[in-house]
Amino acid sequence: MNLKLTDKTALVSGSTKGIGFAIAIGLAREGAGVIVNGRSEKAVAEAKAQIKQTVPDTRIEGFAGDLSTAAATATLLQRFPLVDILVNSVGIFEPKPFEDITDEEWRRFFEVNVLSGVRLSRAYLPGMKARNWGRIVFISSESAINTPAGMIHYGMTKTAQLAVSRGLAESCAGTAVTVNAVLPGPTHSAGVEEFVGQLSGGKPFAEFEEEFFKTVRPSSLLKRFATTEEVASLVTYVCSPLSAATNGAALRVDGGVVQACF
Repeated sequence: MNLKLTDKTALVSGSTKGIGFAIAIGLAREGAGVIVNGRSEKAVAEAKAQIKQTVPDTRIEGFAGDLSTAAATATLLQRFPLVDILVNSVGIFEPKPFEDITDEEWRRFFEVNVLSGVRLSRAYLPGMKARNWGRIVFISSESAINTPAGMIHYGMTKTAQLAVSRGLAESCAGTAVTVNAVLPGPTHSAGVEEFVGQLSGGKPFAEFEEEFFKTVRPSSLLKRFATTEEVASLVTYVCSPLSAATNGAALRVDGGVVQACF
């Protein structure tokens, strides 16, 4: 399918690995110019090289900086003042009992997972409206709906992203600018690989996966971790002109974990 992205430029925050990296490759394969972001020059250079190897004729740029900070965001905007597509993918997570989560950790999670997307959207949305075309996508999570008892601070930020994305979509009514949230379920990313390693006590991934979907996410219809590419496929479509009628939505790519008929 031709997603008609060859004349578009996309910024994907947090795109040197995991879901963000898969989204950057997906957009590049469809012909979009992509700006890759990570916290270090090394990570950005490696991601750019991998994408270039996969999609040799891609138009790719990079920005190294922590976009949870206002200073890095300001530097980014000086280099890339206009984009057609913004994917707010940067994020952090960790398991922690509620009683042990400090005020500073609550603030850090909000800064990284929510305010990074708020700042970038605030910066790029006026240009999208002026050109009467744009796409903003927040990478939320099924944890926005099923708040995990062991990661309440993470779940809070994912729910907040739904509120921000819907509110921004309302502000774009009558334009060709859309704002949506995508809610992945359990996904086999590099971060999850580390997460599993911490929880499994050295158990093989396949064994952990089988047990996880029996006991922790028994409602899953997929019965396995999704791949990052499976998540990226939906995001890439939502970023395209073909998705014009999809706006203000919370789109689940959760393997059926969320038990809802709406």
